[in-house]
Amino acid sequence: VQLQASGGGLVQPGGSLRLSCAASGRIFSINDMGWYRQAPGKQRELVARITSGGSTNYADSVKGRFTISRDNAKNTLYLQMNSLKPEDTAVYYCNAEIQPGIVRVYRDYWGQGTQVTVSS
Repeated sequence: VQLQASGGGLVQPGGSLRLSCAASGRIFSINDMGWYRQAPGKQRELVARITSGGSTNYADSVKGRFTISRDNAKNTLYLQMNSLKPEDTAVYYCNAEIQPGIVRVYRDYWGQGTQVTVSS
């Protein structure tokens, strides 16, 4: 199983980016999925999570600006980021709880990270 994140880049303050994270490989089922970020010198922190049923929760710092969504048919997670601020600069990681076989055991998988830089 692999998670491939994409969509990062350099954007000016106030701009937008859309991150994607595609899960591939032997996947029987996907439970919760989420985005985390890690800025230089800081610990990794939760940005947003979404359940298999579509319920979401967000970090207070991104509420009203970021939207997490998923396409279960494509095993893909998204993060729409609007009104970006310099403090959003970080490496963004996707995470998914995946059942890789018929046995109902979920394992935690992480993407490789994609850099988001907000700067003028």
